[in-house]
Amino acid sequence: MKRSVKILLLITASLYIWQADAFSRAARAEIAEQAASPVIIDGLARKVEAFSDPGTWIRHDLWVETEFDTDGDGLPDRVHVSVTRPPQTEEGIKLPVVFQSSPYYAGRSSTDRRYFWDVRQELYTEPVQREFPPAPERTIERPVISNAMIDFWVPRGFIAVHSSAPGTGYSQGCPTIGTEVEALAPKAVIDWLNGRARGFTTPFGEEEVEAYWTTGRVGMIGTSYNGTLALAAASTGVEGLEAIIPVAPNTSYYHYYRSNGLIVHPGGWLGEDIDFLFDFVHSNPDNRDYCNHTVRDTEMAEGMDRVTGNYNDFWERRDLAANLENLRAAVLMAHAFNDWNVMPGHSYRVIEVMKDMGVPHQIYYHQGGHGGNPPEEMMVKWFTRYLFGVENGVEDDPVAWIVREDDDRLDPTPYAGYPNPDASVVEFFLTPGTPEAGSLVLSKVQGQGTETLTDNFSFCGSSLARAEWTSHRLLYVTPELKEELHISGVPSITIRLSLDRPAANLSVWLVSLPWTEGRNVKLTDNIITRGWADPRNRNSITESETLEPGKFYDVTFDLEPDDQVIRAGQQIGLMIFSSDRDFTLWPEPGTEITVDLDNTNLRLPVAGGKDAIKF
Repeated sequence: MKRSVKILLLITASLYIWQADAFSRAARAEIAEQAASPVIIDGLARKVEAFSDPGTWIRHDLWVETEFDTDGDGLPDRVHVSVTRPPQTEEGIKLPVVFQSSPYYAGRSSTDRRYFWDVRQELYTEPVQREFPPAPERTIERPVISNAMIDFWVPRGFIAVHSSAPGTGYSQGCPTIGTEVEALAPKAVIDWLNGRARGFTTPFGEEEVEAYWTTGRVGMIGTSYNGTLALAAASTGVEGLEAIIPVAPNTSYYHYYRSNGLIVHPGGWLGEDIDFLFDFVHSNPDNRDYCNHTVRDTEMAEGMDRVTGNYNDFWERRDLAANLENLRAAVLMAHAFNDWNVMPGHSYRVIEVMKDMGVPHQIYYHQGGHGGNPPEEMMVKWFTRYLFGVENGVEDDPVAWIVREDDDRLDPTPYAGYPNPDASVVEFFLTPGTPEAGSLVLSKVQGQGTETLTDNFSFCGSSLARAEWTSHRLLYVTPELKEELHISGVPSITIRLSLDRPAANLSVWLVSLPWTEGRNVKLTDNIITRGWADPRNRNSITESETLEPGKFYDVTFDLEPDDQVIRAGQQIGLMIFSSDRDFTLWPEPGTEITVDLDNTNLRLPVAGGKDAIKF
């Protein structure tokens, strides 16, 4: 988007220009005068000198009793909690809490490749059992669980609270990875902050600790797994949790480790599955044998299913996005469109649910990779509104904030929503060209025949997209764009195909061509979006159907959500191939997939619709 248009949108929306702590000398003087209490200026909680000296902060830890027993000792599990608060909280001031929970605070297991699943596996066959890594050593030192976020939030008049997830650090219990337990653990902490649960000075003792220094209003924040736990706590509807800022949260472990019935792996973690994540975070040595046997070696071994990749009760219990009916906390969601670890579909599913529920929400998307907080003042404004109760107008701000391709990550452009309300679906059709490239066109032409590709995991997706001539993928390309094209939303595809074998991986990339190489390549230069599916799950992710070799079937699925402006002079390429070296299993090469071009089409959400496409 051109800078002039962006400035116009900012003015029209009457928005803040995000400049940290840019306020007048008079305002600074006011802060000095009100040195021992929170200061709100222009709707934002500001740094207060009296709260800003780490040497004066009160830091202590405790154990909060939960309502579950996962480690089989007959006692309610207790989670380890640490508190960092200004000294004024001992003088009668009560402050709201910014809370972060994590399984990562106290050590992690080895990431040596021999502890991952071997992806050289034939489809629909039993895998060779992986080797288990040595248990992680607990590295945490009391009373501090983590120093994350305290330097930012405590000086602004918030209390910082951290907790270790069950089975990690000094928190009792077993890691269960995505179950209700991970929601109930932080819920217990929030209940304790509001006087509804008990806290103790020791893991098994009876001396109680009270949170007399807080208003009970809590906000949670975190990235990746930590953001997942924030959303999990909010899914309980616990009273006191007023707002959350989850960044790149995993909202469904099925969608993290499977895709439309296909076994896949998160980007950069080829061979990882949910049982590896259990080992990775299981840093509390107490009752380890019981936890390993009960969770990893029984529930996970029986339920995760690395043969069919089907959705089942095991995965349903770990699907947050399907269990948000009690959500009431205001949500500022953040994600990246090029996050191939926790993919953007995770946040998109939740935002779509919140739209229907009427939950206050905003979404911040950027063009980078995994992680990336919203701008600081956006976060402060969110928590000032919902934790201090200040009517600062955040509800009237634009719902969607998206960083454009050439802009700084902390300089988002406002939109009325995501997907862009101006976007509508444009259908593209295929004409032949293998083993080079066919065409991606706007008008359907009958009689285009079929084209065939041969699976070979030896070639990565980027090599296939760059290749001028190869039989290992099918590529269909538009003419050069005469004007930039804004894609916004969820692309989808229908492929009519036949296989020469009973099973195959199916991978689709949408790319921007010509492929850019070199040091200064941006994440948005080449890959627009991607998707994967198992043809045997063409009708349901819960059941794999038998395929008859040589018979044609329709496979329809969504690609990952995106919002990207494709530059003039580029071409949009649809690439269909089989095994994706960086994400799927690696079966023996040679499987042939034949595509019926007449009955295959791509549906692309385009701002301005078909009229916006200029070739």
